[in-house]
Amino acid sequence: LITALITFLFSTFTVGLISFISLNTNYNLLIGSFGATMVLIFGFPESPFSQPKNIFFGHLITSLVGIIIYKYLFIEIYFLTALAVGLGIFLMILFNVPHPPAGGNAIVIILLENTSYEFLLFPVSVGTILIIFCGVVFNRFLRKMKYPLWTKLSLKKKKNKYDWLWNLKRFLFLKYSLFE
Repeated sequence: LITALITFLFSTFTVGLISFISLNTNYNLLIGSFGATMVLIFGFPESPFSQPKNIFFGHLITSLVGIIIYKYLFIEIYFLTALAVGLGIFLMILFNVPHPPAGGNAIVIILLENTSYEFLLFPVSVGTILIIFCGVVFNRFLRKMKYPLWTKLSLKKKKNKYDWLWNLKRFLFLKYSLFE
């Protein structure tokens, strides 16, 4: 009961904040899949799917795939939709950033015929950053949980110096990042 109540309060505040910003600016920051993200980040913050890197990059990858598929492939819409969702899932798993709610982004983009790359900034990037910020504040500081689940220890693992992905990650995010 307590978890359900906390999830209700935190998700209501977060969606309310994003809605308020959207309605009082020229930027739409809401997409339907963000509702499902609330379930994970506030209801199950310990899940790997709820971690900031998964939320941010999962939404970004699937949205980018949806835009590219719709913009450059000229096939029936049901093939576009299926291909975009499948490729988005493939890439999320390949880059180790699966976030199930993000799978719906490609569908929304294709069905609404939203082919603008601006969609990656507003609502995807800015919206997910706001969600992650609220998730960190609520889970870490109000609930006193260890969120996000990353540690210095995970960065100290012996890595092959020829592992290009590890080196890129280390270069981009250094040692202290919410995205680890």
